[in-house]
Amino acid sequence: MNIIDIYNKYHLPENLQMHMLRVAACSNLIIDNWKGKEIDKKSIIRVSLLHDMGNMVKIPEDFSKDREFIKIRKKYFDKYGTNDHEINLEIGKQEGLTEKEIIILDGKRSRKNEETLKSDSYERKICAYCDQRVAPDGVVGIKERLEDAKVRYKDKPLSVWSNEEKANHLIECSLGIEKQIMEYCSIKPEDINNSAIKAYIEKLKMYEI
Repeated sequence: MNIIDIYNKYHLPENLQMHMLRVAACSNLIIDNWKGKEIDKKSIIRVSLLHDMGNMVKIPEDFSKDREFIKIRKKYFDKYGTNDHEINLEIGKQEGLTEKEIIILDGKRSRKNEETLKSDSYERKICAYCDQRVAPDGVVGIKERLEDAKVRYKDKPLSVWSNEEKANHLIECSLGIEKQIMEYCSIKPEDINNSAIKAYIEKLKMYEI
């Protein structure tokens, strides 16, 4: 099924669709400039395109006054619960992600940056890195993106980003992941930007999962 059809099937708002398309586009850009060991390119794209399907439950109710959206959001809670990461995994399985891809999806979270830094999986590193490069309005530098996360989640006590020491360590790990990836890439971090991924986004809208 076409990725946009999948997004529409789950009634995802456009901003959430665009986030996943941008992450996949960043991944695609890295793949096209990859000079390292062989990587599973298909899995990287598939995970990137589906990685935040559960984020519907994170969208505040006042995001939209549309009664239909509120009803759809409630259906998510009733069917899947409130844990967005568990929903990501569940929908990923429903839409055909392989066991290997589910492991990548589970491991790529920013809270696991230290493990990702130490991992041998460049599929996991690329998926994690590209997700952490994409802010709500587009691609930004990794440090800028994660410093913003510290601000946005500072009042959420269960978030790793609310702890200054842990958050700073995760940022350092993310910068380390960036360095690892760039060692095998013919482009630099600054070459990954909104202009560079624009054509990839349009192509990925036609991607068949």
